[in-house]
Amino acid sequence: MVDVVSPALARRIALAAQGFSRPHPEAAGTRALNGVVDRLGLLQIDSVNVFERSHYLPAFSRVGDYDRSLLDRITSGRRGRMVEYWAHQAAYIPRELWPLFEFRRDEYRQAGNDWGGWVADEHGLAGWLRAELTEKGPLRASEIEHDANVRRGPWWGWSDVKRTLEMMFRTGDVVCVDRQRFERVYALPEQALPAELLDASPPVDEAVRTLVALAASAYGIATEADLADYWRMKRAPVRQAIAELEAAGVLLPVEVPGWRTGSRATPAWVHRDARRPRRIETVALLSPFDPVVWFRPRTERLFDFHYRIEIYTPEPDRRFGYYSLPLLIDDRVVGRVDLKSDRKAGVLRVQSAWTEPDAPADTAARLVPVLRRAAAWQGLDDVLVTGRGDLSPALAAELGSAPQLVEVG
Repeated sequence: MVDVVSPALARRIALAAQGFSRPHPEAAGTRALNGVVDRLGLLQIDSVNVFERSHYLPAFSRVGDYDRSLLDRITSGRRGRMVEYWAHQAAYIPRELWPLFEFRRDEYRQAGNDWGGWVADEHGLAGWLRAELTEKGPLRASEIEHDANVRRGPWWGWSDVKRTLEMMFRTGDVVCVDRQRFERVYALPEQALPAELLDASPPVDEAVRTLVALAASAYGIATEADLADYWRMKRAPVRQAIAELEAAGVLLPVEVPGWRTGSRATPAWVHRDARRPRRIETVALLSPFDPVVWFRPRTERLFDFHYRIEIYTPEPDRRFGYYSLPLLIDDRVVGRVDLKSDRKAGVLRVQSAWTEPDAPADTAARLVPVLRRAAAWQGLDDVLVTGRGDLSPALAAELGSAPQLVEVG
C-alpha cells in the first residue's frame, strides 16, 4: 500500500531535507558551508544585489551569519570546490557533477544556430577565443573583447565575442572559473578541471538517474514535476529514472492529501533517507532563488503561498516590493519582506513587510533578531523600517523605532 503523508509532515520532510531542522552553529565556517552545498547540490546565481546576491543567501538562511569570503573560496577559482554551469539556471555546482551534464552540453551543441550552431558557424572566432585563453589563461570577457577590438579590427564586434563566449560556456568549450565584480572569468576546461572529470561521460540515462536521486535527496519529498525542475530536465527521462529508483528502493511512493492534478491525486515520492521530524523550529528569510521556493507550483502545493518576484513589474504595479524575500517561520511561509542594504547610510532598510493570513502573533518578535543578524552580516549598523505593509508597524515597535514613511526604490 502507498504510504499517506499529511501535508504538515510533507512540509517538515521537505524543510528537514533542506537543512532547516538543526540549530545554527555558533560560528559557521567552511564545514557548515560545505554541508549546505552537500544538501542542495547547487547555488543559483542572480545578478540582483539590492540586499545580497542570491547565492550567498541559502547558507545565511540555514547556518546564520558567516564570512562570505569562505563561500567565495568554495565557489570560485581553479582550486575551488565548485564550478559554474547551467544547471537549474546559472548556478555553482560541485565539480564532481560536471560529467553528469554532458548530455546538456551535447543538447546545446545540437541546438542549431541559437546555441551550439553559433559556435560551429563562427569557428574562426571560436578558434581565436580558444587561442587567446590557451596563451593567456583565464580572462574576463571585457579583456577578451578589448583584444578583439585592438588586434582584429572590425572583423568581430564586441557583441559577437560575448555571444560566442556564452555559447561556448553552455557547450562546455569554455568554463567559468570565477566572477570579478560579477563578470565571468572564462578558461578552457583543461585549465580548470581535472582530466578524470573531463574524460568522464556517463550514459544519459545514468546521468539523469543520478541527478534525479540528488534532487530527491535535496527535496525529501517531491512530485515528478518537482524532480524535473530541480535540474531543469525533460519529463520523459525523469519519469523513467523515477521508475528505476523506485524499483531500487531509493524512492518510496507516497500520497499527500490535497496534492492533486485535476481530479486525481498527484503521485509523489519520499527519498528513503529523508527524515520525518515531529517539528521544525526556525526563522529564515529565503532568497527568491532558494530551492524551497524557486519552483512556484511546489511552493503553492507545500505552503499554500503564492509567490512572484516583482523585479520586472513596473513600480506602480508592485504589491509587495522589488525583491521581497519569503519569510519562513517553523514549517510555514508566513510573509514576505523587501530588504535593501543601504551601505551609504549604514542601514538595512525594510522597504515593506507583509504577513500571510496564518502568520503567528509573534511574527515580528521572531523576525527582528534575524533582521539584526542580517544587518550585522552585511556590515550595517541599524535596521530601518520604511512603513509599507501590515507587518511594518509591529517590526518598528519591536525595533524600538517609528516606521519611516519613506519609499525607497
